[in-house]
Amino acid sequence: MNLIDIRQVLTQILGFLLMVWILRRYAWAPLLGMLEARRQKIAGEFKEADRLKAEAQELKGRYEQELRGIEARARERLLEAVHEGQKVAGEIKAQAQQEAARRLERAADEIAREREKAKEVLKEQIIALSMRSAEKILRAKLDDPTHRKLASEFIDEVGALG
Repeated sequence: MNLIDIRQVLTQILGFLLMVWILRRYAWAPLLGMLEARRQKIAGEFKEADRLKAEAQELKGRYEQELRGIEARARERLLEAVHEGQKVAGEIKAQAQQEAARRLERAADEIAREREKAKEVLKEQIIALSMRSAEKILRAKLDDPTHRKLASEFIDEVGALG
């Protein structure tokens, strides 16, 4: 009783080896090639992703640096504008003070001129009153009651003018 048939075992071994050789030649090599190509493609994509990530980091750094530069320039321009505004405000204030001083001086001069005119007018009126009084005195008799009456009228007229 032979349970194992050697010919059948050898045929199966030979069939198995033949199948392994056929698979290796026609299926295994192309399958390994496809797997290797896929591995290389994935590795290339990772390299590209790393390169893009590094490039993005570099761009981010440049943009942040440029943004800081822009902010610094904006602060600088703002300070310049504030200083310019203060300078202009100072100039306007100085001009306003000068104009106010000139106006005060002109007003003082005008008041002095008006005062002199008023003095002249008053002087002319006093002279006219004095001349009329003298004229009345000369025409009238120079007795004491008349003289007192004329002086009183003169004083009343001068008081009415003031």
